[in-house]
Amino acid sequence: MNSDMLVRITRYYRALNRLRAIGLEKVFAHNLADAAGVSAAVVRKDFSILAIHGQKRGGYEITDLIDRISGILGKGEPQNVIVVGCGRIGKALMHYSGFEPDGIRIAAGFDSDPLVYSDASHPVPVYPISRLDEMVDALDAKVAIITVPESAAADTAEKLMEAGIKGILNFSPITLKPHPAAKGDNPVIIHNINIALELEQIFYQIQFPDEKKQKDTEE
Repeated sequence: MNSDMLVRITRYYRALNRLRAIGLEKVFAHNLADAAGVSAAVVRKDFSILAIHGQKRGGYEITDLIDRISGILGKGEPQNVIVVGCGRIGKALMHYSGFEPDGIRIAAGFDSDPLVYSDASHPVPVYPISRLDEMVDALDAKVAIITVPESAAADTAEKLMEAGIKGILNFSPITLKPHPAAKGDNPVIIHNINIALELEQIFYQIQFPDEKKQKDTEE
């Protein structure tokens, strides 16, 4: 499964959970196509590759689809994720409950400021950085989100890798590069999310829309 297909399958999964939540039992390819921003033919092709078959007139059973896609995506018990850096972005992530339908649980936060980790008002426990190794093991956390300042990002990533974290979502302004895992042979997966850069690209595309149209045509 390539990365584009994985993104689409994840979008199908989220859409199916929303549809089930409002009481629907069946869905058609064009419903999922709208949610994923593709054509119904692409949805049917994806499902054919995954050996998922519906009925011509009856569509797909939503519960069956969720079960099948859940297995494909490796979803079972909720996956614990930790947040390092409990400033504004970190706090927003810890307060956000929308990850839970996707089987993702923000289990703990970590910060270097005693005023932050001694504050009992957080929705999840917040610990000092010195307890990182201990709590990663205790929570069986594989993924961490970094929301620390640029000056602390590289050191934070090193600490996470040494603690056994396998994947990092980086919201800090600096771009982090993948490193070999400290525990095991597989490299740590790092995704960098630079909000300022994304906004700059949007502003550029607003200013020069013809270039974006040309790029979309070429693709």
